[in-house]
Amino acid sequence: MAEYVHFTDEQKQRANSVDLVDFLRRQGEQLIRSGREWRWKRHDSVTIRGNRWFRHSAGQGGLAIDFVQEFYGLSFPDAVTLLLGGEQGMAFRQSDKKVPEAERKEFILPEAADNMRRVYAYLLKQRYIDRDVLTHFVREKKIYEDKEYHNVVFVGYDENGTARHAHKRGTYSNAAGYRGNVEGSDPKYSFNYIGTSSILYVFEAPIDMLSFITLHKNGWQQHSYVALDGVAEHAMLHVLSKNMHIKNVVLCLDHDPAGIEASRRFTDILHEKGYAYISYLQPACKDWNEDLKAQHGITPIPAKPHPKLEACKELCGEIRYLCSHIKSVKNPHEMLMEHYEKAVPLMQSSRSTDRQKAVLMEQLLSMAV
Repeated sequence: MAEYVHFTDEQKQRANSVDLVDFLRRQGEQLIRSGREWRWKRHDSVTIRGNRWFRHSAGQGGLAIDFVQEFYGLSFPDAVTLLLGGEQGMAFRQSDKKVPEAERKEFILPEAADNMRRVYAYLLKQRYIDRDVLTHFVREKKIYEDKEYHNVVFVGYDENGTARHAHKRGTYSNAAGYRGNVEGSDPKYSFNYIGTSSILYVFEAPIDMLSFITLHKNGWQQHSYVALDGVAEHAMLHVLSKNMHIKNVVLCLDHDPAGIEASRRFTDILHEKGYAYISYLQPACKDWNEDLKAQHGITPIPAKPHPKLEACKELCGEIRYLCSHIKSVKNPHEMLMEHYEKAVPLMQSSRSTDRQKAVLMEQLLSMAV
């Protein structure tokens, strides 16, 4: 029988309370001061404050035990032991009985309908997708209509031409649109198109991608496009890893808080992987299909600005005004401190990017000059 190590709640609490700055310095690591936080030089997307850490490129964080497990590759008992300076827990024998692992569902494409009347009617008349664009993807067998529910099925293939992912979208206009991935889909292989140019356009959903192509149809087949089916980066990174000619990434996510946060997170991830040419294209409305519908006289769903970014813009505007009137301010240092205190919550937000923080600090420091 195997053994497992038991630590008391008190031991686990002490381990999780270890100051990570002191811990890393004892390991010979270098840290850089960043406001009230510290940035780990070896992993510059990681910020640390006391016993807490956050990895901005992955959108994850936690306490000291999680940190040691994540970055030092240790098991939970070994991580606790290291943090407690060698103090060990009690070893117990573990039963040999194994808990069965959940079986991964086999990926099977839904059976196709005899025709695509429902899909064409939905995408052309309700979503206003260009007929030539739609027909191109149909001929590539990347879009079809399923037999049972008449959903649109968006198919993603691997490098060998084998279907590995399918996203279904309901076509009934009198009900909330059904959306979901076929069981067993591999998220790396979502709906995409690969062209010959150096540009990759990234979207949240297949219909967003088709809408953008419809809006920018001229020469569209030169470029590459990927729909993530959400705001996870797996498919984007896989396309980049398999297509070395792509150097420029254009993030075209939804104009709402989730899309804005994901764009900033993707930027950190891409910079960490060495991609220098990253840009943004935001729809004027909530997403690209809403922009397309607006062109056809349909009232669109409006964009939803990110409240913290709006607050950041307002704060920067105030600081710029103060900078231009600094000589007339009676107590400039007090005013600087007041605006710094306003900026701190935005700068410490796990969703604020390094670039946003740098802009704030640059504006604040300019007042002190």
